[in-house]
Amino acid sequence: MSKTKFTALDAEGVSAIRSLVIDMTNAANSGHPGMALDAAPIAYVLFKEHLISDPKKPEWFNRDRFVLSAGHASPLLYATLHLAGYDLPLEEIKRFRQLGSETPGHPEYGWTPGVDATGGPLGQGVAQAVGMAMAEKAIQAQYPEGEKLCSHRTYCLCGDGCLQEGISQEAISLAGHLGLSKLTLIYDQNTSTLDGPTSNSFSEDVGLRFKASGWDVLEVEDGNDLEAIDSALNKAKETDKPTIIIVHTLIGFGSAHQGSHVTHGAPLGKEDGDFAKSSYGWEKGEFEIPSEVYSAFAESFAKRGRKAREEYEETIAEYAKSHEKEYGVFLDAIEGNIESYIPKMPEEAVKKDASRNTSGTFVSALHDSCPFTFGGAADVASSVKTKVKNDPNFSAEHPEGRNVNWGIREFAMAACNNGILLHKGLRSYGGCFLVFSDYMKNAIRMASLQHLPAIFLFSHDSIAVGEDGPTHEPIEQLAALRSMPNLNVLRPADARESWACWEIALKSKHTPSALILSRQGLPLLDNSSDSGCEKGAYLVYGNGDEEYQLIATGSEVSLAIEAAKLLKEKGLSFSVTSMPSMEIFERQDKAYKKEVLYAPYEKRVSLEMLSTFGWGKYAKVNIGLDEFGKSAPASVLLPDMGFTPEKVASSIIDGLKDE
Repeated sequence: MSKTKFTALDAEGVSAIRSLVIDMTNAANSGHPGMALDAAPIAYVLFKEHLISDPKKPEWFNRDRFVLSAGHASPLLYATLHLAGYDLPLEEIKRFRQLGSETPGHPEYGWTPGVDATGGPLGQGVAQAVGMAMAEKAIQAQYPEGEKLCSHRTYCLCGDGCLQEGISQEAISLAGHLGLSKLTLIYDQNTSTLDGPTSNSFSEDVGLRFKASGWDVLEVEDGNDLEAIDSALNKAKETDKPTIIIVHTLIGFGSAHQGSHVTHGAPLGKEDGDFAKSSYGWEKGEFEIPSEVYSAFAESFAKRGRKAREEYEETIAEYAKSHEKEYGVFLDAIEGNIESYIPKMPEEAVKKDASRNTSGTFVSALHDSCPFTFGGAADVASSVKTKVKNDPNFSAEHPEGRNVNWGIREFAMAACNNGILLHKGLRSYGGCFLVFSDYMKNAIRMASLQHLPAIFLFSHDSIAVGEDGPTHEPIEQLAALRSMPNLNVLRPADARESWACWEIALKSKHTPSALILSRQGLPLLDNSSDSGCEKGAYLVYGNGDEEYQLIATGSEVSLAIEAAKLLKEKGLSFSVTSMPSMEIFERQDKAYKKEVLYAPYEKRVSLEMLSTFGWGKYAKVNIGLDEFGKSAPASVLLPDMGFTPEKVASSIIDGLKDE
């Protein structure tokens, strides 16, 4: 350890973090001390010397962001946040991993002060950090003198596991391509995973990988060398590329088993914990921290952050005077006030059309009416209709662009969008084909878990994809999305419903939305209703006194209406209910639900050209697809698989007979 800058008090600060990690995991008899112990010097130097944030106002907009991608090392983060002065008292540190504590097993955004992103599903933290760095760059470029409104760094700490997950390379490649120079990834290379040393499964040259992706690469040979860590963090601020700092560490540092994977996921226990503490020269009791350590953070991290925040507040007060209109937009953007920016549906959009086309019209109109929207598609912009004309495209050369070319990176697109929304200041969206929502599933789950108003656009929503065949024809994807808590799944039946579903998604504050869009044209329904969409389901055909009831979504609503007309000729009276969103419908009161689903359960039929899974809740007879599709033109395939008015009517009659 260098004597030029860091002192014995700094060594004590690192030991304080490590001792808290040991005590927390031992008290819980649960947790992952390994990385938390070896990366303590990284966290110490980063917070004490570099990170700019105010622990008394952790949501301050222009702070540096810090993402712990390797979320299993949460004891490291909690210990550091506590010592650094965040509202995370020692009592909560002692309640690590206990019910209702502010120190859950993995960091959770919105739950613990100072946690900028939920971490744990390995690799996603890296992608979320990339999204944050994208947001910082984009916001700065979108306003005159934008550096006064948004200018900060994004830091991310990851481990070996994060870099083995495929999503990390998607995000790393994109960050290098975009030249995100204010992004610093710190890689704790302790060469260990849960099952054993990384040499069992991992032998690549990580530095060369990052260089090939357009990053600068720095290396710290000794993870306990505070001076070397500090120097690397300083160098990272001088480059015009994103930077990875590879820090070589010993997992479980101080333990009798240091360097071994056995320290990864189990508490050290009393005996080994005491052994580790003695190796640090730590002679304090459990959860005992000297006041000097708190003071050291207060005089460095907290003081620096408070000063920076106060200076920022003075700067934006002046900015508000010189750029009144732009400042008003900026405030709306960071506070999520978007309703006044939502465009009205133009008359020319009220027509027969594919719902993806109506969505594209909405995206273009929104781009013009709302300066802080930001999004694109995973190399299918022409298919999902996210391409906005006359936009330069967000890039290293054009950070002012708001149309994003994500490339073939569905998973990273979703996770980076989560990072953009965590950052605040932009309202983002991303799209691809419904069948590939499987690639994105865990990032969609993270959006739901973090209560982010993410918008996912999924086109090519049924077997009507046709010639592309079963690899591209979704069957089970919609049911999977509907199974997820805190996710609104919206499948509009025509242009009016499509516009209304977009409005619902934008007005959402804490729930992500998945818009399910058709490639084929959908007729404009006589009685489609935006207010009906807002309630999740409504009667679209019939008077509500018919004996039987058909419930459908998307392209199948018009099909259901045609089938109902044929059934009427056979003496069976059917109404049709459009149900664009099960989730929103379930939130309505009992009276409305009874009004919409008035027929007895055994006289209700559901119709959807996807898996019937989940429809049994609403109807006794369920017509859908519980097999994979085939490759053929839609005009041939739909009759073959039973989706014409005549064949649907016949299936309904047969289904009612069977019941």
